[in-house]
Amino acid sequence: MIDPQHTLPYRVTDRNLALELVRVTEAAAIASSRWTGRGLKNEADGAAVQAMRAAFDTVAIDGTVVIGEGEMDEAPMLYIGEKVGSGGPAMDIAVDPLEGTNLCAKSLPNALTVVALAERGKFLHAPDIYMEKIVVGPDLPEGVVDLDNTIATNLRQLAKAKNKDISELVLCALDRERHEEMIAQAREAGARVQLLSDGDVAAAIAACIDDSDVDIYAGSGGAPEGVLAAAAVRCVKGQMQGRLLFEDDGQRERARSMAEGLDPSRKLGLYDLASGHVLFSATGVTAGSLLDGVRRLGPNRAITNSIVMRSKSGTVRYIESHHDFTTRTQEPT
Repeated sequence: MIDPQHTLPYRVTDRNLALELVRVTEAAAIASSRWTGRGLKNEADGAAVQAMRAAFDTVAIDGTVVIGEGEMDEAPMLYIGEKVGSGGPAMDIAVDPLEGTNLCAKSLPNALTVVALAERGKFLHAPDIYMEKIVVGPDLPEGVVDLDNTIATNLRQLAKAKNKDISELVLCALDRERHEEMIAQAREAGARVQLLSDGDVAAAIAACIDDSDVDIYAGSGGAPEGVLAAAAVRCVKGQMQGRLLFEDDGQRERARSMAEGLDPSRKLGLYDLASGHVLFSATGVTAGSLLDGVRRLGPNRAITNSIVMRSKSGTVRYIESHHDFTTRTQEPT
């Protein structure tokens, strides 16, 4: 049967790609999990990068890495501008092969492997600098929070929109000295604060998930992670704003050259960060509030838990996969 709108082939490809992405993040998670708790974050990250890069060879896309491990002269694999995939629709790729390298090295919660895909030109090409971010979930009035407001104002407006008392709200933020004033103001306003040592992509997603105990994520973290978070927030119809934070004119010029005409100094909306059709996948490396970690069952078996999302449908799938390495070749030695 022929689809009258000629959209059926794209929809099928789109769905297949969503499932292929899970295999990519699973491969990276399994590889990095061999280093969990060993105190060797670089080795864990390197294992994730190699496994993710190899897995991309089987994905039917003409992919270009726009958020990756760094510039070509800084990263041997998954560098910005690298071409990946076995051929297919032109897609931009944002990756964090191991989001939370310290979390993996110390066997702390919420280490993830993360990939997002968008149509060509639909991701902000963000340099590796800091970004101020604020995220809330779906089904809220547009503009209920704003980067230009104080955190106390944002909490009051969010509490009103959610028909809650401020004391019932949980703000999630990275535990950093630069956030001390924001944290103090949030607590003074009456909110509870959940602090993370690392890993703000998981926290941004948690702010948008119904059964999470996080109501709002705020603070500054990596700009590349901000784009990855935006892809996930798009899929679940949450709200997000970002603003790049520059240390010098060199960073500002670098951002302007990467952003293709977009003023990098201005407040960025969700669609400035990630637009068009977006796919997102993450697999847990260590157990956390969003996903369980990799569970190894002897030398030849493992269980992974992943989340995969599509902005086009708004579907969120949680996938538990049981891996038997005696019948496959992806397991690293």
